[in-house]
Amino acid sequence: MRLTFAGAAGTVTGSRYILDSGERRLLLDCGLFQGFKQLRLRNWAKFPVSPRRIDAVVLSHAHLDHSGYLPALARDGFDGPIYATQATRELCEILLRDSAHLQEDEAQYANRHGFSKHAPAEPLYTMKDAERALTLFRDVDFGTEFNLGDGLRCSLLPAGHLLGASIVGLRRRKASLVFSGDLGRPKDTIMRAPSAVEQAGTLIVESTYGDRSHGVDDAEQRIAAVVRETAADGGTVLIPSFAVGRAQTLMLALYRLKQRGEIPDLPVFLDSPMAIDATELYRKYRAMHRLSVSEVRGMYSVARLVRTADESKALAGIRMPSVIISASGMATGGRVLHHLKRLAPDPRNQVLFVGYQAGGTRGAHMVAGAREVKIHGQWVPVNAKVTQIDSYSAHADADEIMAWLRKFRVAPSQVYLCHGEPEAADALRQRIEEQLGWPARVPEHMERVDVAL
Repeated sequence: MRLTFAGAAGTVTGSRYILDSGERRLLLDCGLFQGFKQLRLRNWAKFPVSPRRIDAVVLSHAHLDHSGYLPALARDGFDGPIYATQATRELCEILLRDSAHLQEDEAQYANRHGFSKHAPAEPLYTMKDAERALTLFRDVDFGTEFNLGDGLRCSLLPAGHLLGASIVGLRRRKASLVFSGDLGRPKDTIMRAPSAVEQAGTLIVESTYGDRSHGVDDAEQRIAAVVRETAADGGTVLIPSFAVGRAQTLMLALYRLKQRGEIPDLPVFLDSPMAIDATELYRKYRAMHRLSVSEVRGMYSVARLVRTADESKALAGIRMPSVIISASGMATGGRVLHHLKRLAPDPRNQVLFVGYQAGGTRGAHMVAGAREVKIHGQWVPVNAKVTQIDSYSAHADADEIMAWLRKFRVAPSQVYLCHGEPEAADALRQRIEEQLGWPARVPEHMERVDVAL
């Protein structure tokens, strides 16, 4: 079978892997490219194979860099099944609709204010496209093997990382391929540890943090210090956050800190309808995470929920120290941009980034010390303090990935390192070769290889 690395090769976004037997074509993940402009332009390029010729999609999880291109795929003719866990499907109902809404809103905003280079600006896809894609989902239970046709069988195992996130296993007779998806952490604050895998002929494994460790710093204490410092200055803490997974972790941390009296009882605002809806799913899927009923209740109640655009705009009138959590996590779009325009110029405020910032994103620029960033066609000065905390990442770090790999009873015949920047992927490749003795390599974008499957 021919495997094409159509995304997340040499970068952390755009997860897309095409498997072609000549008889059937399978797509593992269907994500958006994010970050540098040359990566984002790939979202507008013609898909490597005709969507009409793709028989099925298997989705590892709901984050947009893994699922966010599905509406465009459906718009362009794909009408096969999208296999995913029920939790992933329910999160995609939130994420894909929100993504389409943002695409439409940002195009309309660009046309109203005339800052787009395109006339008129068009969305990558529409709400209609997202709804079409959502009709194609087929729920799959963890551990239940299902048939993809042509003798190919598939099963999904818990990957930690996010509600419903999966490790994808494929087999045909004695041949097998395993795709790690995004591996969670063994001692994650919320999610349970990823499942062990005992063998795979071919292994595709993520390498987001392949060259580093998350360390042992206490993220809650660092958040507490930021909140106390900013409150003393009379400012606002703005936390750009992924709406699914990260926002819930942050609310849990703020709830615990308030309970222990380690931060002032200042107002916390969750300004993301998507994050509000996603938080409800943590009540529904309690078996997938570590939290008690009381912790879920506390996580949900610590913040004032901001749903409408008018309620979001009204936050500009707050004249007391506060915390605002708003999407997106890398400040690439969404309501957080409007807050950044207002808050970044004021040195009393602080912008707190929690987790990985992909190269080329506003978040990466700000963490690197940029003194101004471009938002909606305007340059905005950054006088607010900018802080980053990495230890809240939902991705396994290099040591944790190696520990997961050591649980294999049979060495893979080939390991491919994906979903990482070049330095991170190559560092993990070296560790795998030197410490485990397994053949490993970092594929190029659009590279094609033959795999036994």
